[in-house]
Amino acid sequence: MQIYLVGGAVRDRLLGLAPGDRDHVVVGATAQDLLDAGFKQVGRDFPVFLHPDTGEEYALARTERKSGKGYTGFVVHAEPTVTLEEDLRRRDFTINAIAQAADGQLVDPFHGAADLNARVLRHVSDAFTEDPLRVLRAARFMARFAALGFRIAPETLELMRTMASSGELSALVPERVWQELSKALRSAAPSAFLRTLRDCNALAVVLPEVDALYGVPQRADYHPEVDTGIHCELVCNAAARLAPGDDLVGYAALCHDLGKALTPAAEWPRHIMHEQRGVAPTQALSERLKVPTEHRELAVICAREHLNIHRIDELKAATVHDLIARCDGFRKPARIAQLAAACTADARGRPGFEETPYPQADRLQQLFSSALAVRSDTIAAQGITGPAFGEALRKARIAAIAVAKS
Repeated sequence: MQIYLVGGAVRDRLLGLAPGDRDHVVVGATAQDLLDAGFKQVGRDFPVFLHPDTGEEYALARTERKSGKGYTGFVVHAEPTVTLEEDLRRRDFTINAIAQAADGQLVDPFHGAADLNARVLRHVSDAFTEDPLRVLRAARFMARFAALGFRIAPETLELMRTMASSGELSALVPERVWQELSKALRSAAPSAFLRTLRDCNALAVVLPEVDALYGVPQRADYHPEVDTGIHCELVCNAAARLAPGDDLVGYAALCHDLGKALTPAAEWPRHIMHEQRGVAPTQALSERLKVPTEHRELAVICAREHLNIHRIDELKAATVHDLIARCDGFRKPARIAQLAAACTADARGRPGFEETPYPQADRLQQLFSSALAVRSDTIAAQGITGPAFGEALRKARIAAIAVAKS
């Protein structure tokens, strides 16, 4: 039995990054060998085991053969005769097909270390095309590593285009698409995820509501980038800077302007009512990808309300109160800070505005805090009950907002 560290832990160490999960491959062993050693089997589709002390994953070396459509249509072969190189060959990218022996020696049959140094994302073999999820993984890796100067090898990009045109991407289950999208939104450069998918013609298949934004013009005096798709990219990047690792704010940023794709071309570059138009595509995207409820609710709120937040100083106290109530902010106070962050990202997601102050965020928080400070027990102490209680609480909160605005 031989055990090697593989995958991201090796890759990230070579890149000088903090390592994440440590995965291992076991060569020359059977499932029973690991069970006898105290490992716990957890894999259903292929033999994966948890170390009895560390809890780290150990997988038997295996090969895979395509047997159907989608990313689940594989026959797995895991036997003691499977070599390390055969196991590495089935992996997606050369930078993920490097193994490290117990003595620290690297096993790198596909020159992944060289590609790491060259900052190239390259497929290991033509078997890459057998798993449509790898198109999204490539885009997600670009979102993570774009800041390091990574690019996709031309031959890999061509394979991704072939996969996008084959119809295989339609076999991806929504949960897996969301998993890759959410990881991209938690990365430093979500725009690279969108650009990569668009470059290989996959964005229209996976995120058609977002793809529809490209080529839609905006007023250049407000949006120097003009193209709404580019604006979406910039806003997602701004959200990643403002709320690192927060895919909740990131998803709201992604969806905030989907309504602009529905503006009649005759009205371009203006987008009157795009906030209201944006609700339906945000809901459609969220339902199709089975996006978590908290994410879809914030995204809908951001699409509908972001212009109101931009002009919050123009709103009457009652309007501010009712906006907060529509956002369910009194029951879910964290939502207001999340909305403020997404709107800040919208304001800063424009060339030349990346560091521009956005006082509306603080203003929203200030007015919300004033309303939240109104105590319901004070109103109850006055003997007010039933429907009258709700109306009295609303009036008191509006009065507090009015004082804060004065």
